[in-house]
Amino acid sequence: MKFRPCIDLHNGRVKQIVGSSLRDEGDRAAENFVSDKNAAWYAEKYRADGLAGGHVILLNSRESAEYASTLSEALAALAAWPGGMQAGGGIRPDNAGQFLKAGASRVIVTSYVFPEGELSSDRLREMCRAVGREHLTLDLSCRRRDGRFWIVTDRWQKFSRETVNVRLLENLSEYCSEFLIHGVDSEGKRQGVETDLLALLGEYEGLPVTYAGGVRSLSDCETIRRLGKGKIDFTVGSALDLFGGSLPYEELKARYGVHAA
Repeated sequence: MKFRPCIDLHNGRVKQIVGSSLRDEGDRAAENFVSDKNAAWYAEKYRADGLAGGHVILLNSRESAEYASTLSEALAALAAWPGGMQAGGGIRPDNAGQFLKAGASRVIVTSYVFPEGELSSDRLREMCRAVGREHLTLDLSCRRRDGRFWIVTDRWQKFSRETVNVRLLENLSEYCSEFLIHGVDSEGKRQGVETDLLALLGEYEGLPVTYAGGVRSLSDCETIRRLGKGKIDFTVGSALDLFGGSLPYEELKARYGVHAA
């Protein structure tokens, strides 16, 4: 189990938001933290500390007037650590190469492979051909409804018709090399992790999985270890002291850090 760092970008700034509050209309989101440092500063720090495999996430849609400033920050972060971080947010076959050329180790994709809420095998194969399976992470971020965890798309605003389960992970593993899964209802709320989701993910034996959502304490990190059977990596947003929270980055690095290859 490893700590994966993150850089979340919205309206051209490094932010931590309440995930379920994100809206494309007016580029709105409830903010927990807005940094006075740019994305490259964070990437350079993660590089110096040897924390590989983190995520740079663009939270504006490609149609947003704010997308250009968010993209500029993302590309600067990737350039600050070539090969050290993944990039996600509005990734499609036509722009994935831009992020890989800028230094992303992988691109992270959700919405493109779930058009109209349906999983598209054709689009999965298209993405895989465009970047190679080894450079593709599938984001299966989800929200609870009717006792199940439904994958959500379009910056977590729309429910798909697919639920997260072991069979789905096994079926998708031929197209990608990692999974990223946010428990969106807990994202940015510092209310604890999604234990039912973690227990479900702990039953999967396969590709690396990174969990995000609600981590607020070292106790939560150990819950991830226990329910995930030591296999699930994790990321921390709003609770991290780098983003205005109280959970010490240095302690997470010491306990769960991994050095870049």
